[in-house]
Amino acid sequence: MTARTSFIAAILLIAFAAPAHAGLLCEYTARLSSQDHFNSRGARLNAVAAVIRQDRYYFHVEGAGDPEDEGDCFFADKRNRELLERMIANGRVTARARRAIVDGTPMIRVRIYREGGRDYVDVDVF
Repeated sequence: MTARTSFIAAILLIAFAAPAHAGLLCEYTARLSSQDHFNSRGARLNAVAAVIRQDRYYFHVEGAGDPEDEGDCFFADKRNRELLERMIANGRVTARARRAIVDGTPMIRVRIYREGGRDYVDVDVF
């Protein structure tokens, strides 16, 4: 095997050995129940980030998550929950998912990423 062939083989090995989402920190699923749609003063939440943030508050702070809620590696920290609006703006949430989150009680899958010093989330409903 020549040096060039060895070099190309090494590059291909590294490329295919890397995870598909190198920036993925973690992912979780959760049920967004009716309690997640209201803040502590009883006001209705009308933004995707606010509803998801409330869900994570109930899960991590109150210990009152829904039976279908999973833990995550990121939102136990209050400062990280405060970043959620920006993380959603930098990530991906379809119009269908936005409607389902704000208007209903769907199951969601949240993938939390960190790439190039930027944190973002992708949110799907199912």
